[in-house]
Amino acid sequence: MEPIYIPRLTRLPEQIDIQQIDEVIPELGSLTPVKGLVRVKHQGNYLEVSGRAEAIITLTCDRCLQQYNYRLSITPSELIWLDETAEEFNQDLLDRDLSSEDLVESLSPEGYFDPTKWLYEQLCLEIPLRKLCDQQCEGISVPQSETNSAVDRRWAGLEAFKDQLFSQN
Repeated sequence: MEPIYIPRLTRLPEQIDIQQIDEVIPELGSLTPVKGLVRVKHQGNYLEVSGRAEAIITLTCDRCLQQYNYRLSITPSELIWLDETAEEFNQDLLDRDLSSEDLVESLSPEGYFDPTKWLYEQLCLEIPLRKLCDQQCEGISVPQSETNSAVDRRWAGLEAFKDQLFSQN
């Protein structure tokens, strides 16, 4: 998908651009191409962005370390403010606590909106934090062994010292 030049949106019918998606996003590393659509509507001082997309990605289970396929399916929507100062770096934000107004996405009204980047970010937000191949996954099985019979000979001196300490008490 090509980035959308924001002033061009104002010249489109109903100020809406709808783009069909059927492409691989390399950064996502999906098994299938991302399929869906992104709808961008110019609303004067903000963009109303929505869409739907799905893809299949490979995850690694946090318990057993086996890989499994996971279907990502999203229907995100977001308001992106158009602000003349959006491209400028604000040093003050680094030196103070942030408020909720500072956490609003904004673009320059004379800039570009990249639907591929936006879709990639939305898909990444949908990847589960806790990756489990199955709710009943028990993890890696570790064989139980007798700790006394499997003492490493390198620890024999320490074991003798420990026995000596406990026999004195």
